Amino acid sequence: MTVAKLIVALLFIAINSYAYNNLAQGDIIPEREVFANFPNDIDGWACKKRGTMEQDVLDNLGVTDYLICRFRETEGSRRHVDFYAGYHEKQERSDSGKTTLIHPPEHCLPGSGWDIIESSIVPIDFGIAGDAKRVVIAKGKARALVYFWYQSRGHVIGTNFGRLRHLFFDRALRNRTDGSLLRFTMPVERDNFDEADETFRAFASRIAGDLPRYIPN
Repeated sequence: MTVAKLIVALLFIAINSYAYNNLAQGDIIPEREVFANFPNDIDGWACKKRGTMEQDVLDNLGVTDYLICRFRETEGSRRHVDFYAGYHEKQERSDSGKTTLIHPPEHCLPGSGWDIIESSIVPIDFGIAGDAKRVVIAKGKARALVYFWYQSRGHVIGTNFGRLRHLFFDRALRNRTDGSLLRFTMPVERDNFDEADETFRAFASRIAGDLPRYIPN
């Protein structure tokens, strides 16, 4: 990191701390539907069994509500998407070091044994509009395609820095720190990335219209 970047990073942290302690007057937690009400059948895609996380994992993630499921296309295809949605009603770090900040997937994937071999920011616009991060991951000979974004208070953001920037302003001006991470993982067979990209678009476009019920704008 260059000296200039380090100075900018330290200044950002200082301003964020000032805004949190002097401008925000308590977090506003908006009303929302819980992910338990998220449909298991969505316009040609079905989730047969939802995943769960152990309590120690939940405590580490600091997530308030979540959904984990493999959605399979129900007719004429073997396509599937492993979908994760995690909602944090507050994003903060306590004096003891415990945090409810969203964990960037780039930090978690290597811990699961996957290597990131390609990464880019791409625009999305299928009922929701913004940026997503497109990541190709590898584990041995296996390949998978991951799309994720942070959907927070009306923002659809592909980078962790962008998420933190919006978090700073929304905390100071709107008294809100709630936010979500949405992650879509598709297997890649025979290096057919075009098919994996199409699988993502087909599924994500089906659920985009329902997301604001669970992730407040």
